[in-house]
Amino acid sequence: MSINLKEVDGAFIKPKHKASCHCGSVEFELDLPDGLIDVRRCDCSLCRRRGAIAASIPLSGIKILKGESLLKLYQFNTKTAKHYFCSNCGIYTHHQRRSNPTQYGFNVACLEGINPLKIANVPTYDGVNHPADRE
Repeated sequence: MSINLKEVDGAFIKPKHKASCHCGSVEFELDLPDGLIDVRRCDCSLCRRRGAIAASIPLSGIKILKGESLLKLYQFNTKTAKHYFCSNCGIYTHHQRRSNPTQYGFNVACLEGINPLKIANVPTYDGVNHPADRE
């Protein structure tokens, strides 16, 4: 089940939507002409711990406006996915997906004016049993 949204609890997703980390050191713009696509949680070891709701965009759909030098990269296991965090406040902003390296997943909580806790019935992807981990 995939969730796609143009509105969250009365707040509309803008075609060009600004986002930021908690401290505001990292600001970015997301190209979201169709709203939030593929809204989800994941239960892999990292996602379980960070607890973020993510949505997907093409690699060309993110533009870092401020603080690119403050983004830190974290990789583990197959080192295919690239997870980015603000080195100042620690907030996960986005990641290049392992299951689809032509896309970024981004932290919906970073979107200005959007409360991801108001999104009902967010599906959880099975990251524990990821196909890339099977022989």
